[in-house]
Amino acid sequence: MQHLFQHLSRAVLAAGLAVVLGGCAAPGPQRFIGTLTSARLIDLSHTWEIQSPIASVNPKYSFALAATHGKTRGTFNDGGQLSFASEDMHWSGQHGAPSIDAIGHIGRDGKLFGGVDAERTTANPAGIGATGTGANLAIDQFPPDLMVNRGVLLDVATMVQGNASPLPANFEITAAHLERAAQRQGVQLRKGDTVFIRTGWGPYFRSDTALYAGEASPGPGLDAADFLIRSGARVVGNDTLTFEKRPPVVTSPKFQVFPVHMRLIADSGIYIVENLNLEELAAAKAYEFAVVVPPLKVKGGTGSAVRIFALVPR
Repeated sequence: MQHLFQHLSRAVLAAGLAVVLGGCAAPGPQRFIGTLTSARLIDLSHTWEIQSPIASVNPKYSFALAATHGKTRGTFNDGGQLSFASEDMHWSGQHGAPSIDAIGHIGRDGKLFGGVDAERTTANPAGIGATGTGANLAIDQFPPDLMVNRGVLLDVATMVQGNASPLPANFEITAAHLERAAQRQGVQLRKGDTVFIRTGWGPYFRSDTALYAGEASPGPGLDAADFLIRSGARVVGNDTLTFEKRPPVVTSPKFQVFPVHMRLIADSGIYIVENLNLEELAAAKAYEFAVVVPPLKVKGGTGSAVRIFALVPR
């Protein structure tokens, strides 16, 4: 595994990207291409469809073909040679399988990460930062060095259940669970990592959308969030609709809604990924990998649907 990391990091660095996985001399073009193509690619995304589950606080998703081949053939008076199809879609940055939250997506007590005024930052409907404040917190400002990064999978479901079964809906993941999963897998979290947590709920995205988008699901609580912050994670994610345990409410020491989102995003500037498909990665026992996270570069966006994949040894 370390051998793959070294080759991947050399190859990516040769392409001009900063990657945490290494810092070695650049190989030649053929070795660069060979290193990448010899890796196994594991898709961490579901297929987004009209019936895909959506968090109730987000706008509804819609998709329809606005132009079809039957209707467009002959549009250009070319004797019917050319036809085309196109669609209309409506969704928010928090839709997708998976999707990633921008830092400006969540505020606490009227402030965004870095003490930026939340109300002023989004006062212009043109997007986060369109008022001249907080533009650095929009998804188009996602750091390039996080697009290709060292990824770590913490398979809490397997560690707790003893097999691949999903965690119960009321299960709160704690720091101890994350530490034990890392020890069991022989991995160590490093500052700057992208950390994914498997709850085993990924298959429900398609097989049981009502359960997946229901009132309860497993996920990290504040204790686990603090562990991720202490470990230096810069991107975190899992295989549920909202990442954190639902209902996303705590009452002590005071009442909070979406406390993990506030702790990670608003307080710590850590990106959150939701709706991952981690089953193939877990089945391969690929606990360390090169991960590619390329959000759409939407100016002022609160988040983005994103196609995420991992590169691991074959």
